[in-house]
Amino acid sequence: MALHHARSGEIVDLGPLGANLRSARTIALVKSDTFEAVRLIVPAGTEIPAHHVAGKFTLHCLEGRVRLGLASGDLDLSAGQWVFFDGGVPHSVEGIDDSSLLLTILFDRAHDRQPGDA
Repeated sequence: MALHHARSGEIVDLGPLGANLRSARTIALVKSDTFEAVRLIVPAGTEIPAHHVAGKFTLHCLEGRVRLGLASGDLDLSAGQWVFFDGGVPHSVEGIDDSSLLLTILFDRAHDRQPGDA
């Protein structure tokens, strides 16, 4: 079965998952040539190892609390908080509490073009 992505104008509920958070899974909400939105689930005690994304990105903590590992030091992000990063920033994400985040990545297609592309 194909993965459902939100259509233009479709309402997506990003309210707290509450008791269902522990069994929830990360899901892609929408992906296009210019951006991607993901509901990222990070259970307490788990870590997404250090990585980077090419595009600028935001993390909005919907519920729980995570620790972002950055070269400049750790940053705790709690429910209701939002943070923006330029592309290429190395970071890890550790679940302090069971957490749900909205990850939005903005792609700059001009930078992704290879020589000879139209």
